[in-house]
Amino acid sequence: METKSLIDKKLGHRKNMPDIIAEALREAIFNGELKGGQSLKQEEIAGMFSASLIPVREALRRLEAQGLVKIFPNRGAIVSELSADEVRELFEIRILLEKGALEFAIDNLTDEDLAYAESLLKQMDSITDGSTLSQLNWEFHFTLYKASGRMRLMELIENMHLNVERYMRIYLLDMHYHPTSQEEHYKLIKACRAKDSKAACSLLQQHMEKACNLLAEFLSSNSN
Repeated sequence: METKSLIDKKLGHRKNMPDIIAEALREAIFNGELKGGQSLKQEEIAGMFSASLIPVREALRRLEAQGLVKIFPNRGAIVSELSADEVRELFEIRILLEKGALEFAIDNLTDEDLAYAESLLKQMDSITDGSTLSQLNWEFHFTLYKASGRMRLMELIENMHLNVERYMRIYLLDMHYHPTSQEEHYKLIKACRAKDSKAACSLLQQHMEKACNLLAEFLSSNSN
């Protein structure tokens, strides 16, 4: 498990050891360093972080709650894998949640909110690093939705994002759909500025359906 470089970056920047371990493993899953179906040996992870097994188990439980890891009694933990059908289901849930959040938020979005969201898009225009792009993409969507004032809804949406994050990096970078995604983002901002809830929600749904269909096709073709 080649996570040493990630560990070095994370140590000293988090509140506690479970946070450090969970974030390092999450990033390793997102960037493909840890593959779907790969075993996660608790003793090995503990040794990498000079930690006991207790924070390792807590970190793995957090990743399991995010759908990134599966823990089996008496068998340990493995990195979870998503099928095309699971990706479709996750995106169906995301569409329902995110359209709802945007409907709640759109009338409350301020000029400052929209200016900040657009500044994030401008940063994303030239980004080629998967981790940075993912962070900015989430912050962009979070900025549009947080005006809904529904923080529990936001937590559910973030969890759905985490579930498909590693595949979204494939979609945006490896499959070269980042420019198309950006065009769709700018159209969404325009509709939000006009307070056109119907158009904004329609654009958001199309944006996610396109990503869903392409990712499901990619996963189907790679499972054969």
